[in-house]
Amino acid sequence: MTTFVAPAVVDSIVNVYAEDVFSILGLHELNGQFYINAFLPTALAVEVLSADSQRSLGLLEPKHDAGFFSGAVSLLQHSPYQLRVTYADGVCVQEDAYRFCSSLSPFDLYLFGEGTHEHLYRWMGAHVMALEGVTGTRFCVWAPNARRVSVVGDFNFWDGRHHMMRKHIPSGVWEVFVPNVTAGACYKYEILTREGHLLPHKSDPFGFAAQLPPATASRVVASHFSWGDGAWCEAQRHQQSLEQPLSIYEVHLGSWRRVPEEGGRYLTYAELAAQLIPYVQSLGFTHIQLMPISEFPFDGSWGYQPIGLFAPTSRFGGPDEFRSFVDACHQAGLGVLIDWVPGHFPSDGHGLARFDGTPLYEHADHRQGFHPDWNTYIYNYGRKEVANFLFSNALYWFDEFHIDGLRVDAVASMLYLDYSRKHGEWIPNQFGGRENLDAIDLLRRVNQKVYERFPGALMVAEESTAWPGVSHPVYAGGLGFGYKWNMGWMNDSLRYISKEPVHRQYHHHDLTFSLLYAFNENFILPLSHDEVVHGKGSLLDKMPGDGWQKFANLRAYLAFMWAHPGKKLLFMGGEFAQGREWDHDTSLDWHLLDIDFHRGVSRLVGDLNHLYRRQPAMHWGDAKSQGFEWVDADNRHLSVFAFMRKADGMAPPLLVVSNMTPVVREAYRVGVPVLGFYREILNTDASLYGGSEVGNAGGVHAEPVAAQERPCSLNITLPALATLIFELA
Repeated sequence: MTTFVAPAVVDSIVNVYAEDVFSILGLHELNGQFYINAFLPTALAVEVLSADSQRSLGLLEPKHDAGFFSGAVSLLQHSPYQLRVTYADGVCVQEDAYRFCSSLSPFDLYLFGEGTHEHLYRWMGAHVMALEGVTGTRFCVWAPNARRVSVVGDFNFWDGRHHMMRKHIPSGVWEVFVPNVTAGACYKYEILTREGHLLPHKSDPFGFAAQLPPATASRVVASHFSWGDGAWCEAQRHQQSLEQPLSIYEVHLGSWRRVPEEGGRYLTYAELAAQLIPYVQSLGFTHIQLMPISEFPFDGSWGYQPIGLFAPTSRFGGPDEFRSFVDACHQAGLGVLIDWVPGHFPSDGHGLARFDGTPLYEHADHRQGFHPDWNTYIYNYGRKEVANFLFSNALYWFDEFHIDGLRVDAVASMLYLDYSRKHGEWIPNQFGGRENLDAIDLLRRVNQKVYERFPGALMVAEESTAWPGVSHPVYAGGLGFGYKWNMGWMNDSLRYISKEPVHRQYHHHDLTFSLLYAFNENFILPLSHDEVVHGKGSLLDKMPGDGWQKFANLRAYLAFMWAHPGKKLLFMGGEFAQGREWDHDTSLDWHLLDIDFHRGVSRLVGDLNHLYRRQPAMHWGDAKSQGFEWVDADNRHLSVFAFMRKADGMAPPLLVVSNMTPVVREAYRVGVPVLGFYREILNTDASLYGGSEVGNAGGVHAEPVAAQERPCSLNITLPALATLIFELA
């Protein structure tokens, strides 16, 4: 009996700790003789057949009762073959996964090692393909410190003995092509650590779809989607967003609306396209922003603790269904932004944490690699492969799903090494500073590449500190974002509007302070989900006074926001003044739209959006000091604010006046630059919004009476708790 493999080698396969299984299993040549080694647990007999299954090439002899077979075959060269395997319950003809050569490009592996690959998602993860005429799926995963990696799934009984993977050195990428595995299959990775410990089965970091939570396996998918948004994408490439209206409706897909007749289930992506898109269109928003849709295990994290950065959450459908949703948005004239979370990841056993038994994606030292606030891990941005993973993921959403922008979550936590840490709980950078130089480099690289490859894209930072140049170009020393959330405006203005009107005179400059820095960055004014959770109450609930005053306050505040320089963002429910705090487990209170006051706020938001989009003065100068001019910033005793919005000669300027007290101000004089008729184009006290219909009968003629250092003025009536907008006719 000829022996082609040593007992120790057989033992390494049978006990599943061999590191180079492809040097053992499959077809090999020794002294001019071809032989095959096969490991088929529970098999009773193995015969080798020609590729067409028409002739026998030899029988393999059992070498171990665990299912290791070996033997010579009648082949004159390396060529395809099949295995006829006898099991206790029958006979089947199957492909041998170990006969296929690697299909990975050495150049791809090299770029990954360098950290510069832009399209990792085109070969990492699970890809359905045909090799040597056989359809199957190639699996690739990075686990450089693992002793052995197997792909396990519903196609091999979740048994790591069946499909042990090939390791590419020095990249640390493991690969195997599994014949006959196609779209729909569920899988994970079984990883043996260097110390010989089996880890919990890991989901694929590059998985493109996942099981519906709480199940955690990745799923093989293949896209067959045909896009119809070519005109939209081409137009966006030439869009200069700073001078365009940008009004964003922020949505949590799981609680925007549910189906009460079916146990409160989620809407699907298709149902969301049919219901959400026309609703947002009717309100005049320009973009929808989705809270994180990358796969996440815990509903209560709202998506901000993602496990599958490359997988649209399965809660609402598959990847192609999400593509269809984005496509429908574009064809309806709506842009789509998504939240991107490169700042941290959870410690769930099936995720990235200690992925190959070592701190691979995270830092080893908790002073660098763990968030005390969120009990999550921090990516090791200085590791080239990790930075490449995140860099490629950002591009993936634009490339594969045609999204229009990323809102990057918790940027401040990435920028500062001492974020939420006390003295001694963090490690300074190489220069002794608190700046995370690796995170800064990653953010700059992502922003530069996104704008290079996808002109017209929107890169938005949620950054809550005074870090300079967040929305400035990288070449000018900035981080390279297009926009930054104006958290200062949000905090100051909400603090002001929550005060009883009698006290507002002592907090007057909470509403004016933002104009001291409004043009230092390209700002978005956010009234986001963060302001209506964790006991903060809804926007309506923040307003002081009785029921009428609450709604009047909110209407005046929303109009002040829309007139203030900066792009706009409003979280769902705010557009109709939802009364209770947001709950991610339940639908919005849509029945409130049957009540006049709530319906009035909805009408106002729609009118504000249409006015904002129609009037150049309302948006052209959102990021330019030339687009704004105070008329009266200091009337603290009456809590009145007046300012002009301008469009550099493209359209007449607009006069905005807000009265933040519950007292009607009659014969109130406001300075204007020229004589003429100033038409009242918006009054938040109008009856159709739920107001008292106090106003100026459609407009006022300017008089040659100087006021506020201007040669002319308007003598107007200011309704209680209201904002007015006038246009020079």
